[in-house]
Amino acid sequence: MSAPTPVQSFLGGVGLALPVHALLLLNGNVFGISGFVHRAALGIKEPAFAVMGLVLGGAYIGLLEGHGPSPFHFSIGRVALSGLLVGLGSKLSNGCTSGHMICGLSRLSLRSFVATLTFFVTGVVTAQLLPSELPSVGPMDWSLGPNGKVLLVTQAVTSALLATLAYTNNRSSNTSTQAEPLSTSRLLAFLATGFEFALALRFSNLSESTRVLSFLGLPFRSSFDPSLAFLAAGALPLSIALYRFFRGSGIPLLGGIWSIPQGAPIDMKLIGGAAVFGVGWGLAGICRKLFDFNNNGIYSLSLLAGPGLVNLGRAISGGSGVFPVATWLAGVVIGGLFV
Repeated sequence: MSAPTPVQSFLGGVGLALPVHALLLLNGNVFGISGFVHRAALGIKEPAFAVMGLVLGGAYIGLLEGHGPSPFHFSIGRVALSGLLVGLGSKLSNGCTSGHMICGLSRLSLRSFVATLTFFVTGVVTAQLLPSELPSVGPMDWSLGPNGKVLLVTQAVTSALLATLAYTNNRSSNTSTQAEPLSTSRLLAFLATGFEFALALRFSNLSESTRVLSFLGLPFRSSFDPSLAFLAAGALPLSIALYRFFRGSGIPLLGGIWSIPQGAPIDMKLIGGAAVFGVGWGLAGICRKLFDFNNNGIYSLSLLAGPGLVNLGRAISGGSGVFPVATWLAGVVIGGLFV
């Protein structure tokens, strides 16, 4: 039986808003995980460091929790199709749940609103047409969880390190529209924000695919879990307030280009890509996952470490499941190369 976690999910949502805004202020970049993966696959260094931070965060979580992931079974065909659709859809729509739902909505972007609405609708439809075996939901758990305090302290320490990096390397006093980038500091910012994002995602418990799929099942089912709504309640208002009142001068503190999308059109590429992404999301439960292979020809979807990059770190520290997640992520990359 699963228990909704309103406190953990809400505070996890608050925690997600912090590294997202930190990367905006420091480097002038959107925290879009699918974009990181697609660009890192092309050998671009900065997004590769964000990917590394997410993996390291997963490894830390695995060491902290000290046990392997609980399995959730999908066929190999469903696993492969989900990865391909997520990669293709996120590349077409230029974003996923992090890039559009958190970053885009924080800017009150109509384009991101349309994308988010589209992939939620197609995700819900997919979850209804291809239902998964989900645990029933019990009473709400109002605790911080077994590792909540440690995760919160670790995230606070990471935030403090990012603040120190900003204070000691502030280039925003440059009056030009683009200050000379501090390459090493920018790489550290990508690494640290990825690490911090991983911690917040795990703390929210929305790393668990069953919670996402249970939310997409809607209240019509006994398995409905509203934890995703609590995460959104923590992440979106704070993200909107931070962008509205504390985004600074539009010049990254660590130099470089202010790379925030402005005025892109709402077209069929966006809507179609978000729809494809939503189908992949509804098949597997979240934007990035970890899969373990068993002797029955079934890939078991790990529920503990969140996005697949985080779960890759979890698999490495746990000593199992590395090859399947690498295979699934390769499908995501291949899907992105189709565009």
